[in-house]
Amino acid sequence: MKLPAQGLSADAVLATLEAYAGGDFPYESGRAFSHVFEPAPEVAELARRAYLRFLTPNALNPAAFPSALRLEREIVQMLAAHLGGGPETVGNFTSGGTESIMLAVKAARDGFTARHPGQVAEMVLPDTAHPAFHKAAAYLGVKAVVVPVDPTTFRADVPAMAAAITARTALLVGSAPSYPHGVVDPIEALGALALDKGVWLHVDACMGGLMLPYFRELGAPVPAFDLSVPGVATLSVDLHKYGMCPKGASLVLHTDRAHRLHQLFAYAAWPGYALLNTTVQSSRSLGPMAAAWAVLNATGDAGYRSLAAALLDTTRKLLDGVRAIDGLAVAGEPDFTLFTFHPREGDAGYRLADALGKRGWLVQPQPAWDGLPPNVHLCVLPGNVGHERAFLDDLAAAWDEVRAQPGEPSPRGAIGGDLGAMMASLGVTPDRLPDEMAPINELLEKLPPELRTDLLRRFVNLLYG
Repeated sequence: MKLPAQGLSADAVLATLEAYAGGDFPYESGRAFSHVFEPAPEVAELARRAYLRFLTPNALNPAAFPSALRLEREIVQMLAAHLGGGPETVGNFTSGGTESIMLAVKAARDGFTARHPGQVAEMVLPDTAHPAFHKAAAYLGVKAVVVPVDPTTFRADVPAMAAAITARTALLVGSAPSYPHGVVDPIEALGALALDKGVWLHVDACMGGLMLPYFRELGAPVPAFDLSVPGVATLSVDLHKYGMCPKGASLVLHTDRAHRLHQLFAYAAWPGYALLNTTVQSSRSLGPMAAAWAVLNATGDAGYRSLAAALLDTTRKLLDGVRAIDGLAVAGEPDFTLFTFHPREGDAGYRLADALGKRGWLVQPQPAWDGLPPNVHLCVLPGNVGHERAFLDDLAAAWDEVRAQPGEPSPRGAIGGDLGAMMASLGVTPDRLPDEMAPINELLEKLPPELRTDLLRRFVNLLYG
């Protein structure tokens, strides 16, 4: 494809974009259990107006655009107060949880290497920690030391993490909650361990940070997890998830400026302007920040508490409904809106996810791991409120269908052949993935993790032009 010889009309451009979007999942339907956090229409419209008003100003230079500094400071102050921060708490607005985590790992690494020049920093993390930590490790040259979680509760195993600490450990990681099972790690115990060993603790509260305090107010047994916990050095929280802000909007918070100093980048040894960055990005639109500020202020404490009550009620209805279906089980005791369920016997989790997909539900299949069979993951979203009965009825029908049909063997012969041919044989095209993902997931299940990871990298390399 080349640039058009002459620019297209606005109508032609928009019509083409609408056509491209025609195959996207209808997230407004209330049938998506991942990816999209859509606020009420009036809040969404306010966010769009705020975003467009600040689309062009550049957050790179707060001297030219002092609104950038004011917006960022006020957002940080609101969330720091919400998450147990004190007068010394500082932070920065980022493009998403991955960037927030990346910056926290960088700060821990640079703090460590300042004390131990020439040594490779390590971070100890549960195997349920988000892959963003492994991405940060790959980008930043940090060694990730992975520790299995408790096989029953799926929470971080604190004694096992303590045993993994060495003289090279710079950082411990805990989640609030972990994505796969929706449980909050024992942050208080991890904080005490971090203080005892003289290392940093980062809490990944990207999913739960904004809502968990409200869940606690509503009577849910939410463990302590925030900046008020002794030993917590940094915390990440996404605003574009349950904050209902447009993407990308996240924060990395530090308990004090001494921690945050290691996050920053500055360079003045060249003929141009002095480059000063608080985040990975240099030039960045003020649009997401202004939109987040608008949504936070328009929703307010009462609005988020009301949303939390609705989400908690829907999550409990779904959990009770899944547990009531003969042959299905929920993994662990979820603390938040994330949970996973699976067949009590057999490995039909992938086919169950496909059967739900055929009925118009967007769910996420998860692989077998440490004794847990392939399973179905739900992230309960505001749009799901009111659709509980419809989902549970379809789940019961999907489960009856799956149980009545024996699984077909995966195309094992495709392993090791030409990747393009294998993709074609599985129904993958350059434009989209197939509707039935079970054969692909079952194929990947049979591969060692290292080979599976390499195959996925090669697959993405072919998929994107």
